[in-house]
Amino acid sequence: MITNFSITNSVFNQFLSEIRDAKVQKDRMRFRKNIERVAEIMAYELSKTLKYSEKEITTPLGEAIMNTCDDEIVLATILRAGIPMHQGLLNYFDKADSAFVSAYRKHISKDDFEIEVEYCASPSLDGKVLIISDPMLATGNSLAAVYEVLKKHGTPKQIHLVFGIATEEGLNFIQKRLPKSTKIWVGAVDVELTAQSYIVPGLGDAGDLAYGEKV
Repeated sequence: MITNFSITNSVFNQFLSEIRDAKVQKDRMRFRKNIERVAEIMAYELSKTLKYSEKEITTPLGEAIMNTCDDEIVLATILRAGIPMHQGLLNYFDKADSAFVSAYRKHISKDDFEIEVEYCASPSLDGKVLIISDPMLATGNSLAAVYEVLKKHGTPKQIHLVFGIATEEGLNFIQKRLPKSTKIWVGAVDVELTAQSYIVPGLGDAGDLAYGEKV
């Protein structure tokens, strides 16, 4: 199941448009904050799919029955571009554990690359809800490689993928490589992917825009 947020009229599109806007992107703090806001809205909608049960809460004046979440959640992201989106999800799922994976494109030639995964820190995923986030999904190769590493840490009961912008090609790719029950949440779907595997119109390099250009 894929949920596309850009097809609805809401403040979500304002944040997403500013993330894309080359003028607004010059303000790194605002760029990071807008990605965080996008993730927060997606976290709220995703939270409606989780498991809840009634619990008795003691207030200063009595008892209240409230529905609260029963699921154990693990938030996973890809360093470094994924950090602002991870923070937005963590703002809402503040009791969640976190997993971090370092993955990058190792270029073999100008137009050809392979995904190199150097580092992974993750809790056990057995029986938990795993939410993997990344601001951009281009070819889907990085996400697939990250999933292969994460699944060594256990079998989640449910997987959610959260992307700011994705391509049709990338979405088709990962749906073939992750469990069929995986739920995908995407801010917008772009059609074009260049020969160098960059999304058009996309937004540019999310990691560089958030934290500065790398050497």
